[in-house]
Amino acid sequence: MTTTHSAHHAVLALGGNLGDRLESLQSALDALGDAPGIQPISISPVYETAPFGGPAGDPQAKDLSDQPAYLNAVAVVGTDLTPHQLLIRTQAIEEALHRVRGERWSARTIDVDIIVYDDLELNDEDLTVPHNRAHERAFVLRPWHDVEPNAVIPGRGPIAELLDELPKDGVEPRPDLLLQW
Repeated sequence: MTTTHSAHHAVLALGGNLGDRLESLQSALDALGDAPGIQPISISPVYETAPFGGPAGDPQAKDLSDQPAYLNAVAVVGTDLTPHQLLIRTQAIEEALHRVRGERWSARTIDVDIIVYDDLELNDEDLTVPHNRAHERAFVLRPWHDVEPNAVIPGRGPIAELLDELPKDGVEPRPDLLLQW
């Protein structure tokens, strides 16, 4: 068996709160694992989280209380794809799994976000890396910390320290739900 080594390291956050949530996460992982130029490294445990988003204190913000809870996980991959090629791949996976892009913070079958790509800092009209809100999202940092406890978000700091700054509630481990590459 030949071992391939990828040129780049990427962290992807997966989440969904519509339909069979676990099946959507697993299907996204399967598609990532089958994609040329992407090599699975690790997958975090599954967490269940309350819907998150909307500007705090904004009377026009969408009420998320009627949404189902999310399942979230983090996948670490090696890749030979550029950040923009990886974005195209993740968006194709979302589309194949019936992701409908509607109102911001609306319910969805699947979301696959690029959190970091090496230590790259990129902000253009199509892609921002590192993800511009990952540092304030426990539903990203907790599962990521499980698989890469010493990871760092470029420009933000170690995820362990960032996680310590966030509320501890609302992100619950689901040891009864397993994902695999």
